[in-house]
Amino acid sequence: MSELIKDLKSFIKGDVDASEEAKQFYSHDASMFEMVPEVVVSPKDSKDIQEIVKYVAKNKKSNPSLSLTARSGGTCMSAGAINDSIILDFAKYFKNIGEVTSDSANTQPGVYYRDFEKATLENNALMPSYPASRDLCTVGGMVNNNAGGEKSLEYGKTENFINQLKVVFADGNEYVVKPLNKKELDAKMAQKDYEGSIYKQIYELIEKDYDKIKAAKPKVSKDSTGYHLWNVWDRNTGIFDLTQVIVGAQGTLCINTDITFKLVPAPKFSGTLVVFLRDISDLGTLINKVMEHKPATFEGFDNYTLMLSFKLFFFFRKTIGWLAMIKLGIQLIPDALMLLRGIPKMVLLIEFNGETQEEVSHKVHQMRLDMKEFGHEALFEEDETEAKAKKFWIMRRQSFNLLRQKVKDKHTAPFMDDMIVKPEYLSEFLPKIRQVIKEYKLLATIAGHMGDGNFHIIPLMKIEDKTEKAKLAPAMKEVNEIVLSYGGSLSGEHNDGLIRGPWLEQMYGKEMYGILKEVKRIFDPENIFNPHKKTDATWDYTMSHVRTKF
Repeated sequence: MSELIKDLKSFIKGDVDASEEAKQFYSHDASMFEMVPEVVVSPKDSKDIQEIVKYVAKNKKSNPSLSLTARSGGTCMSAGAINDSIILDFAKYFKNIGEVTSDSANTQPGVYYRDFEKATLENNALMPSYPASRDLCTVGGMVNNNAGGEKSLEYGKTENFINQLKVVFADGNEYVVKPLNKKELDAKMAQKDYEGSIYKQIYELIEKDYDKIKAAKPKVSKDSTGYHLWNVWDRNTGIFDLTQVIVGAQGTLCINTDITFKLVPAPKFSGTLVVFLRDISDLGTLINKVMEHKPATFEGFDNYTLMLSFKLFFFFRKTIGWLAMIKLGIQLIPDALMLLRGIPKMVLLIEFNGETQEEVSHKVHQMRLDMKEFGHEALFEEDETEAKAKKFWIMRRQSFNLLRQKVKDKHTAPFMDDMIVKPEYLSEFLPKIRQVIKEYKLLATIAGHMGDGNFHIIPLMKIEDKTEKAKLAPAMKEVNEIVLSYGGSLSGEHNDGLIRGPWLEQMYGKEMYGILKEVKRIFDPENIFNPHKKTDATWDYTMSHVRTKF
């Protein structure tokens, strides 16, 4: 037994697991990378976490490889939840839901969103920034990745729904972080302690380059790159909100132990127009036409995902149960017959909300009428009550999980999976991206949030093959350059992690990248929290951890 494992067992109440089985299980997340941890710890409470952080900070100089990576659902697609030192697994013990009202809810980070949503819906409320992995992810992962999804078009991302966080900073103490007015901020900065130093340094960093930092905010509807320093301090409102730099930080600045979310009223009625699109050459124009109607949600997935849903039909029983799966099968029969007329290139889901069923029905029907110009290349299915469209929502939400099922000898390779540009550029942008996919002979599925211009293009590759692996860097470079040429972001939702961290300087420029690195230094001077992600990621290190077996 190593000294590290002996030490951990001596002072924490939670579980310490260094078995080969555990290390292999936690060596990968939903990304295409792997790192085998030395030990997996399931902390029992915040006190355990504080003691572990103090231990790592104390021993970092004598053991430079020591570090901490928080993890719960393991659904991160950018390799933010893997590490070669200590994994902190929150899913075992940090799963209590606290007080829930009609406008706020308290929870621990290891709670699965599916369980959290049940509790909020009992109060007719919703935390709407859930991702497509809503049945598999935890709320802690949502905070740390600044998650967004199908409802982000209407409500924005997780950063908009944080009342307060409890976190453990690098000094090993737990603190409450929430928005402060200037008087409260001054009091914090006057403190002669670790917490006060962080507030003071971050405030001075922003003040020094205030206009430059504000201008660095990506000009798209959602973003999960870097540290959102531009949202922390606003001279006009006088509000300083440190949660805004912690949300989306992927646990690289501190460890999150408790969350209080803002909630919104759950929609009373909703309906969907399902569009089966046979030709996607004019998809950009179609998207802009749909956006004129201001839908609540606008999602889509391609023909490969659709056919995979039919092929792996029995997969759905794992998430929706046998009875629901049988009902789903019956509902799919008419659409299977429809496919005899030709498999659509893409299925679009355009959802509207309203106060009455009549209002929703009118919106759905008007949307269909206004799409007559695409009629010769599209088939439509109006669903005024959401019942018939449910099957397609399941396909969209399960699209990545479907891909993770073995497809011959190929595996998911999410490396161009989260690009976002303004929707008005899509008619030019998408053909250029399709050309890169064709150039590198990639079998790639396309799904995403059409209304935001946020696309998840996930190639299926045999990345353990050297020829296939060699495509990653040049293909990603071409895609990134196209995205940035349109003023887009390299990640709308999935964050930086190992895969996009090395590209942050290209996205933000040398000067702003230096400011982002300074944020990391202020919070975590010894680099004990989730190293090699975000601002200290390098391409050589990243590529040395591509998975070699599946």
